[in-house]
Amino acid sequence: MFDFFNDVADKAKAGNAKAKEVMQSWAEAEWFTSRPRCRATSPSASSRCRRDQHRRPVASARRLEPPRHPLHYLAMLKNTREGAAFKPEEDGKRGPMKFIDDLKKRGHLVAYVGDVVGTGSSRKSATNSVIWATGQDIPFVPNKRFGGVTLGGKIAPIFFNTQEDSGSLPIEVDVSKLEMGDVVDIQPYDGKIVKNGAVIAEFKLKNDVLFDEVRAGGRINLIIGRSLTAKAREFLALPASTVFRLPQPPIARRPASPWRRRWWPRGRPAGRPGRAPGTYCEPKMTTVGSQDTTGPMTRDELKDLACLGFSADLVMQSFCHTAAYPKPVDVKTHRELPAFISNAAASRCARATA
Repeated sequence: MFDFFNDVADKAKAGNAKAKEVMQSWAEAEWFTSRPRCRATSPSASSRCRRDQHRRPVASARRLEPPRHPLHYLAMLKNTREGAAFKPEEDGKRGPMKFIDDLKKRGHLVAYVGDVVGTGSSRKSATNSVIWATGQDIPFVPNKRFGGVTLGGKIAPIFFNTQEDSGSLPIEVDVSKLEMGDVVDIQPYDGKIVKNGAVIAEFKLKNDVLFDEVRAGGRINLIIGRSLTAKAREFLALPASTVFRLPQPPIARRPASPWRRRWWPRGRPAGRPGRAPGTYCEPKMTTVGSQDTTGPMTRDELKDLACLGFSADLVMQSFCHTAAYPKPVDVKTHRELPAFISNAAASRCARATA
């Protein structure tokens, strides 16, 4: 409803019963409350990968069309790794798909586990592969999945954020007592992992908003949905919704040095004079940049969201990784992607003029 909220509002004002019904549904956040809550206890089979899990083993080695096609998943962990508890089905081409399927047949979620998870680049492609392995189908939406659980002693920040966007539950926790194939109970509300009746690890989620992100099917869904509910409630002259969890700000510590004071104003884009480190905020974005690898994925995400025009003042699309030695799929992307970017920018300008 990026572009058409006001159309529904105008119909509701004019007395259209269906428009009023839709507006009331948005105001009550039925898009959110109709979805199941994050489970208090989640039995999971551990898919354990030791040592640093760079994103490259789980991202596709070759970009296919469309960019988030399920075939990407087949290349996950396709290279033989010393000391791994599994082997690829075809070295360099196809990962241990049957091994992962056998874990799924136990009837539990499959948790992707590593000491250090998600370093490197192309986190979106890597997240796509992991969620195809561990997530679940989205009703009525083909070729996409959401959800899953990732456990890591340390999870790279951008990979963590991309997992949030996809409705997954990323948890930083000591995984030293987890082995391949272990069946454990993950208790996210209590912050415990239980194996054979004993607590083997304890953790604290990054913030409680993660529960809402999982329930909404992803952080992007939650951010857009909360905004939609807020606009509907404002239109109906209702007070702010109490359905959603609010992020708790960290305890603000007084800047102790000129260097810290220099970083203190970082909250200004969010309309605040300053933000303490670790504070959750949703700043107003005025400039957005995308490069060739993520450009097609970004395009498809925007289409999925029915976002027909950009909201930021400046949107840039570059071709850097693939411009020197383009493959056929790159040539196609270089020809088609600029038109999408230009048309979306033109749509924004048209809306602004109107």
